[in-house]
Amino acid sequence: MFNYYPAPVARLIDELMKLPGVGPKSAQRLAFHLLNAPDRDALGLSQSIIDARQKIKQCSICANLTDQEPCAFCQDQNRDDKVLCIVEQPRDVIAMEKTREFRGRYHVLHGAISPIEGIGPEQLTVTQLLSRLRESPVAEVVVATNLNVEGEATALYLSRLLKPLGVKVTRIAHGLPVGGDLEYADEVTLAKAFEGRKEI
Repeated sequence: MFNYYPAPVARLIDELMKLPGVGPKSAQRLAFHLLNAPDRDALGLSQSIIDARQKIKQCSICANLTDQEPCAFCQDQNRDDKVLCIVEQPRDVIAMEKTREFRGRYHVLHGAISPIEGIGPEQLTVTQLLSRLRESPVAEVVVATNLNVEGEATALYLSRLLKPLGVKVTRIAHGLPVGGDLEYADEVTLAKAFEGRKEI
């Protein structure tokens, strides 16, 4: 498709197109931006990618991405060891932290169960989670997987797997967003909002 560009430019465009949400036109725009940028900017970008790839690993305790062992969340002595929040991706940990509501520990699955994509519990950090729960004082596990088919399947699987261990398994509430209008909500969201209603 890009054979009218010099080979290095075509390859750069092709590599940029592998990024999520980057189509052919965006990839071309990014490629030419990088070609016209000062050397220090382009080299800084390439070096930061290399550094991240080489220095970032999974925490041996929670499987979050980190450049230290264990990660900062696992080192934090002020967190509640009795509550463990399970999320799909490292970026979900950041989303939870931004709420400033959760002060427990985390466990990152690195995905969700999706038979269509060939992802089962074996491809996730479920074995690591089970080992961790057997050796910890966790009393409640909060399942904070995404509110889609894969996230719900993962939550159900984890609930069935963890309840026999004697821990309380809860699911984050879901329903209407704050500031949302009823007329724009779909039926499933409204149904979940009704299920999660509480007394005021």
